[in-house]
Amino acid sequence: MRTKHLLIGIICLLTVTAAFAQQPRDRASIPDKYKWNLADLYASDDAWRAEKEKLEAGLPALAKYQGTLGNSPAAMLEAFDAIFTAQKELYKLYVYASMSADTDTRDSAKEGMRQQMTGLSTKYSATIAWMQPEVLALGKDKVDGMMKAEPKLDLYRLVLDDIVRRAAHTGTPGEEKILADAGLATAGAGSIRNVFANADFPYPTVKLADGNDVVIDAAAFTNHRASANRADREKVFSTFFGALGKYKGTYGAMLNAKVQNDVFYMRAQKYDSTLEQSLDSFNIPTAVYHALLDGVNANTATLQRYLALRKKMMGVDELHYYDLYAPLAGEVGTKYPIDAARKNITASLEPLGDDYVGVINESLDNRWIDLYPSAGKRSGAYSESAYDTHPYMLLNYNDNWEDMTTLTHELGHTMQSYYSNKAQPYVKANYPIFVAEVASTFNEALLVDYMLKTTKDKATRLAILGNYLEGLRLTVFRQTQFAEFELRIHEMAEKGQPLTGETLDATYLDIVRKYYGHDKGVCIVDDYVKSEWSYIPHFYYNYYVYQYATSFTASAALSEKVMASDKVATKKYRDFLAAGGSKYPIDLLKDAGVDMTSAEPLTLTMKKMNRVIDEMEKILAEKK
Repeated sequence: MRTKHLLIGIICLLTVTAAFAQQPRDRASIPDKYKWNLADLYASDDAWRAEKEKLEAGLPALAKYQGTLGNSPAAMLEAFDAIFTAQKELYKLYVYASMSADTDTRDSAKEGMRQQMTGLSTKYSATIAWMQPEVLALGKDKVDGMMKAEPKLDLYRLVLDDIVRRAAHTGTPGEEKILADAGLATAGAGSIRNVFANADFPYPTVKLADGNDVVIDAAAFTNHRASANRADREKVFSTFFGALGKYKGTYGAMLNAKVQNDVFYMRAQKYDSTLEQSLDSFNIPTAVYHALLDGVNANTATLQRYLALRKKMMGVDELHYYDLYAPLAGEVGTKYPIDAARKNITASLEPLGDDYVGVINESLDNRWIDLYPSAGKRSGAYSESAYDTHPYMLLNYNDNWEDMTTLTHELGHTMQSYYSNKAQPYVKANYPIFVAEVASTFNEALLVDYMLKTTKDKATRLAILGNYLEGLRLTVFRQTQFAEFELRIHEMAEKGQPLTGETLDATYLDIVRKYYGHDKGVCIVDDYVKSEWSYIPHFYYNYYVYQYATSFTASAALSEKVMASDKVATKKYRDFLAAGGSKYPIDLLKDAGVDMTSAEPLTLTMKKMNRVIDEMEKILAEKK
């Protein structure tokens, strides 16, 4: 059940601007106002279970519509209404189970609920596997005629157009049912990786310079890799990646299983590549992906210019990969506890309207957010929503600048879900993955702009600008680096080449060293960095990461206009937030004011990056 929210919500773990915590606390000690109120979805686990059983018992009834779609426009409408109503309820059940499990990944009963929903989702897909082949058998002319005869079928126009568009990749009803039934088996790699990485992996302990012994799990790694103490950073990097490297065989087998699943679906659906198969889901040309890789590779000189600036500002003789997360110009302020973050975020978002800020306040007041880290809680951050309830957000908040930017990032997702669900019927509310990171990075841009406008102190401005550059590095360059790795390993699998821990290590290290100018001495990428790929959960979500980069460039272009008080641009952006999935993603962004098939968004982003570097160099020169 690969809907937008399943991917956006559960995998928005933010290697972009991650907010991870200090050592997790006991969940019972966290005030309820900082924890989700999942009762807004279901009153209890028992209530959830009753609704799940009711839905499961009703699924066989969907089979009665098989063979009826061509009987009349009314028959098609009845069938589609029933199919998508069941899907809506199915997803609501999934959201509750998944979020319940994420509060404590050690709880096998909660994980069992999530697994039950994976099974039920597969059963649903198998039950309606006849739908697409049956629509195709009717033919485009008859489908168009039926929509003309029954205006209510216009609700499903994009669904029907999409089925017809992908006719060459749709099998017979029997073949489609086999593919749907295979979903439960092919979902295993990601589930295994999630449990292994979050609950079972034997994370190492290191003694830091302050004398404290710290377990370097994913959350602690993200926290301590930004330490001001260089020796601690090197120790944390080498220890964490070294521990991952000891299990490269296991991680390699898991990632290989995921990639082979993608190859299976590519061949079964008659695509020429896994990239084409993935991007075609939302009608995105593969040229967009390749253009991003080519464009970013052509601009690595700008990345390396920033790295040279970082080296100079840090005063090190040799810049290493473990230096990249250290504060570039000191901390931005001291601490940003939730009340201070709320004040800054709401003020920064005022250009989007009073109602927009009002919903932000509602989310903070009414337990839409699970804010603080706790033992066993899933790391990272995400926004998730079912159609007929408000969105939810998971964070691991630690009162610093990155946490504040992560919060506004997730609020961007939340607001897009909120307005799309409010403005669109369920079938059109699910906005495409390709546009999902636009709203989140747009919010970040407004926050940075607000903080710069309200900050005169040069040292603080330097720190904010430095954080902006680091965010750009992480979002555009790092995510494209991931995208290049993902494409390369899929291409290897398509050619029948092995994907072992060793080959994945070598492939990853080669790409990272190219981006960071290792051979030119710009930034030394130590050998143990080869294991970093095993730490990235995004590789278990088919060709997702490139969209962080494309979305960032899109939001950079759009936010500049809104920050310039362009009322027309602001209205277009607000309309975009409410548009959901009413059009294909390329068209949604064109309506918002940016053409992602052109080089313009990336070009404008690189120009802005160079302007920020110019300003920082100017401030540094004035300080001498």
